[in-house]
Amino acid sequence: MIETKTDIRVRYADTDKMGVVYHSNYAVYFEVGRTEMFREIGMTYDEMEKNNVMLPLVDLHINYKRPARYDDLITVTTTVKELPGVKIRFDYQIHNEEGELLVDGYTTLAFIDMTRNRPMKMPDAIKAKVAPYFE
Repeated sequence: MIETKTDIRVRYADTDKMGVVYHSNYAVYFEVGRTEMFREIGMTYDEMEKNNVMLPLVDLHINYKRPARYDDLITVTTTVKELPGVKIRFDYQIHNEEGELLVDGYTTLAFIDMTRNRPMKMPDAIKAKVAPYFE
């Protein structure tokens, strides 16, 4: 299993007139969590794309529990629980500084061969970085 934590300060631009984070911004926070997870294991989206691999989002699910507000420091916990194949699922929890669960959810992304524009199994270069977490 892979698990990382990423802290994000809620910007004013992320909130609505009521001062709470606008609902679609949680999808952005999920993206920050997963890109930082890849960075922590030694792989970036840029490197994947240079190797003709892209990871489009195919599924997004968000459960809203409590609102985050302007200037809150939130922590995105990103987890991959199963060794990926053609798809990779990321689970998320977002907590505030008090440890309260604000949001949880998941995304599923598919490995796509950019040359053929077709699904592919997780490339060996990525698997080499990911597999040790599942041994």
